[in-house]
Amino acid sequence: MEYISTRNKNLKYNFKDIFLRGLAPDGGLFIPKQIKKYSKDEIKKLSVLSYVDLATEIIFNFCSSSIEKKKLKNLIKKSYQSFSSEEVIKLKKFGNLNLIELYHGPTLAFKDIAMQVLGNMYDEFNVSSNNKVNIIVATSGDTGSAAIAALNDRKNINVFILHPYKKISNIQRKIMTTIGSNNIYNIAVKGTFDDCQKLVKEMFSENKFREKINMSGVNSINWARITCQIVYYFYSYFKFQNKKVSFAVPTGNFGDVFAGYVAKKMGLPIQKLIVATNENDILEKVINTGKYKPTKVKPSLSPSMDVQISSNFERLLFDVLNEDDKKVSIFMNDLKSKGSFLLNKEQIDFIKKDFSAKKINDKETIEIIKGFSREHNFVIDPHTATAVGASKDVKDGSEILILGTAHPYKFLETIKMATSQKVEIPKQIAHLMDKKENYDILENKINDVKNYILGKIS
Repeated sequence: MEYISTRNKNLKYNFKDIFLRGLAPDGGLFIPKQIKKYSKDEIKKLSVLSYVDLATEIIFNFCSSSIEKKKLKNLIKKSYQSFSSEEVIKLKKFGNLNLIELYHGPTLAFKDIAMQVLGNMYDEFNVSSNNKVNIIVATSGDTGSAAIAALNDRKNINVFILHPYKKISNIQRKIMTTIGSNNIYNIAVKGTFDDCQKLVKEMFSENKFREKINMSGVNSINWARITCQIVYYFYSYFKFQNKKVSFAVPTGNFGDVFAGYVAKKMGLPIQKLIVATNENDILEKVINTGKYKPTKVKPSLSPSMDVQISSNFERLLFDVLNEDDKKVSIFMNDLKSKGSFLLNKEQIDFIKKDFSAKKINDKETIEIIKGFSREHNFVIDPHTATAVGASKDVKDGSEILILGTAHPYKFLETIKMATSQKVEIPKQIAHLMDKKENYDILENKINDVKNYILGKIS
């Protein structure tokens, strides 16, 4: 399997290369040169596999050049041993909605499903056997804690987590800032998630700095994250074979829903991928109108989606523009220089074949949580609530599968606003609540962050 950049098809890397680099040297995102498409018979054979075996088959398509299949299976099996669900995820039915619980990992969010695998891949590739690796991560709330849980106490690996100061939930922050050991550094940036993401991308793009600190990254711009997330689309679809199935996905950076798009390209017969956004509705606007114009980030009750620059959309743009890397570069340069780009009707129609999108505001989110609790005696988190709301417009008779992306306890303040139902503290984090937090506050300045990192590793 060869990998190219969305902005340069002449670049060629193997899986290990793109896993360690994260971001392409030209600022683009890595994508496979070709994606395997399963036949109906092949999909039928996959449908009887356990989660670990299915994950092995799907992920191996993307990393066969860098890891043996048997080693990959052992790595995946090890990655999910700590999950509270034996089959990694759980499915629950509520009327015509089906909830996929993706939050049974150590930090109670869907990010654990990919991040635990990535953590073990660093060991498999022996990347820190001779030199220290410094992993830099931007988080809107859940990626950071998942990365820490996956990489905590790893030999010769440091992890620097950038989160937006006072813009994530108290429990999200508490989990992230209490589970780390001596190789973990939490940085609260005085800005938004987009600012944190921009800082990380700038550091990746500065070759001299990146090489000096032996830098790597595990944000969803890293293709390895996408490969792991494809698996639960297949696994959950197999519970509803011979039915029309659509997925409703709460998303900010477009990574989780893009994994569903890749699953569809691989032959999974998905009807629609329903993109749920909050008031940071950059994705809803570009899908429905073709206009991609980031504005100021608005704080919301679903903070992990408080994103205005959805990095993974560039991967879809590559397909929308007929895999024309030069056109992708022009569009992304327009975004940088003019602050926006505009898709034409043909390009919008291309997207709408697979995607629909809807914005759910904070008031609606509260009402959805309240209504779901009243009707089903079950509490959902605010991000999942946006997916429930967005799915209500689908009238094609599909089974709607809602991606439940986080445990409601992580957003306890919002749950208390919406419902009187008690949410028990999950056992995964009960021991963290009385621990002292550890993080540093920095200005939103690239040199401040770089100097902080250099100071910690010197």
